[in-house]
Amino acid sequence: MGSFSDYWENEVLDHLFGKGSYSPPAIHLALSTADPGDDGTGLSEPSGDGYARAVTSAADWSLASGGALANADAIEFPEASGAWGTVTHFALFDATTGGNLLAHGALAHAKAIGSGDSARFAAGDLEIHLN
Repeated sequence: MGSFSDYWENEVLDHLFGKGSYSPPAIHLALSTADPGDDGTGLSEPSGDGYARAVTSAADWSLASGGALANADAIEFPEASGAWGTVTHFALFDATTGGNLLAHGALAHAKAIGSGDSARFAAGDLEIHLN
């Protein structure tokens, strides 16, 4: 289960109350070997060895219900050409690199990613809750 970051909570509130405009970005899924936290300072994203954030589109996500949504389609990362470490968390960003943290969460099961491995989230595996 994931939740909104401090940044995204403020963007949504400003938009809803007419204090700013907001255009939904392409959402990029990142992996992390540590909890990013609501402000993103704990992010420990793999680097190199074939790692790249997975880009999603609006069609890749379900409609929200009960204050939550999930990935509607499988999301896959490229095959690792070296060790990425033990992935424990996911993070959503508005850019391929850098960018603003939008949401984050812990994985139900940590996964060690080594050379030849790949990370894949089946439809419904990533849940984002507005809390």
